[in-house]
Amino acid sequence: DFLFFWGAVFLVTTTLVAFLKKENQELIPAKEETKGITDTYKLLFSIIKMPAVLTFCLLILTSKVGFSAADAVTGLKLVEEGVPKEHLALLAVPMVPLQIILPLVISKYTAGPQPLNTFYKAMPYRLLLGLEFAFLVWWAPKVKHEGGFPVYYYVVVVLSYALHQITLYSMYVAIMAFNAKVSDPLIGGTYMTLLNTVSNLGGNWPSTVALWLVDPLTVKECARAQGHSCATTAAAEV
Repeated sequence: DFLFFWGAVFLVTTTLVAFLKKENQELIPAKEETKGITDTYKLLFSIIKMPAVLTFCLLILTSKVGFSAADAVTGLKLVEEGVPKEHLALLAVPMVPLQIILPLVISKYTAGPQPLNTFYKAMPYRLLLGLEFAFLVWWAPKVKHEGGFPVYYYVVVVLSYALHQITLYSMYVAIMAFNAKVSDPLIGGTYMTLLNTVSNLGGNWPSTVALWLVDPLTVKECARAQGHSCATTAAAEV
């Protein structure tokens, strides 16, 4: 019902924009930056061949490997340890105002000549929060009781997620500011889209790999079944 409602709202508002919103012809530049799809891809290829851009892309594609497990797996492992999914969903509510305020605050520090400084400073703290998330997963069964989890555990989880959001948005806003700063104004849209796509890909592929590696890297032990292995999913089910 939730998805259906917002899907309907999305379709209605987008359709209204399509029919009611008109372009201001006076503000459209006389010369288009590209003439078609082929020209756009040729332009992208010429951009990515530049040594500085190529180096930056390689760095940004690998810069988030250290956060992948903590970002992608923590929530799933907490659910596995017995934390109710609906409670985790509710814990996301206090994060919403924080997510709105953080870009406004962080943008003051990324508006200068070296926006990536904020990115560098936030990285070690975000790596340390990965250890904090691992501790939360380890701690969960220790504090669990018949009625669920104590309030103080949820308080620690919320604070941990809040600190994580601060580091995450510091890096996100910094990289967006850097991409905007280095993009050539003549082809700004194409240039920025390329860099932002690489940035998004750099965050997505490590999470996918982390999720794929969860099963083979998880240590399983058979209880009351001497001589049997639980290394594979099929063996664990047996």
